Amino acid sequence: MPNARSVGDLTENTGKDPRQSGPTALRILVGAQLRRMRESQGITREAAGYAIRGSHSKISRLELGRSTFKARDVADLLSLYGVVEATERSALLILAERANAVGWWHECRDAVPDWFDTYLGLEQDAALIRTYAVQFVPGLLQTEDYARAVLGRAHEDAPESVEPRVALRMRRQRILAPPTSHRLWVVMDESVLRRRVGDAAVMRAQLDHLREMAARPNVTIQLLPLDYGGNVGGVGSVTILRFAEAEVKDVVYMEQIASAQYLTKQSDVDPYQQLMNELGMHARPATDTPAILREIMASL
Repeated sequence: MPNARSVGDLTENTGKDPRQSGPTALRILVGAQLRRMRESQGITREAAGYAIRGSHSKISRLELGRSTFKARDVADLLSLYGVVEATERSALLILAERANAVGWWHECRDAVPDWFDTYLGLEQDAALIRTYAVQFVPGLLQTEDYARAVLGRAHEDAPESVEPRVALRMRRQRILAPPTSHRLWVVMDESVLRRRVGDAAVMRAQLDHLREMAARPNVTIQLLPLDYGGNVGGVGSVTILRFAEAEVKDVVYMEQIASAQYLTKQSDVDPYQQLMNELGMHARPATDTPAILREIMASL
């Protein structure tokens, strides 16, 4: 029977068939399986690296899903770990080959910074995306004109790069279109909606779009009141990605000006999960969101 992990009132099925996973999740799954095999045989990373003409750091990257797989390396590791049964070897080799698939965003390489490439893969594979937004409407919920205004402000020195980035952002949003298994849960500081981005028409269209998205069964939007007195000082926008596969642990993503931070250790992830849970409890209920959006639209 599939396992389930519960987050507030959202429950995610973790019994997903790995053959349906995207390449990023598959890399993590294959890497975790290789690590378990190695550890069960009492083999060090150094010894495993030597067996594939590499180093312990290469084994670490493979086991963490941060590197593509060479079929020869996987086959040699399986032999080293005593996996000789043809069906088992074939299954893992097939998954490793699928994990090397190139994501659609590689067609937009000029619009994808290296530090953002990993996030795009994680976003595509996540079953649940939880975001706390403090400055702008999250990219998955932006209208084209709002995104253009945000990106235009951020890339004033390279205006030619704006349209490719807008196109990339719009393409990302397809993961929320029905039919989909992706769920998005956003807690947005109310100041985000009262901060003018573009002109009044752009903001009005953005607010109306949020109202429409909030009506979707796979999208939850809560607003944190301006007078919320909780301790969130110093915390910027945060995204937590949760996956259907129980072996793929939650990832915390925090974007900076020209880089990003990815947290995967449970001890690092736990405080942000607690923060998200607290914000969800103190934010206005999702059922209040349409009325608040209408109120702000009327004030424009």
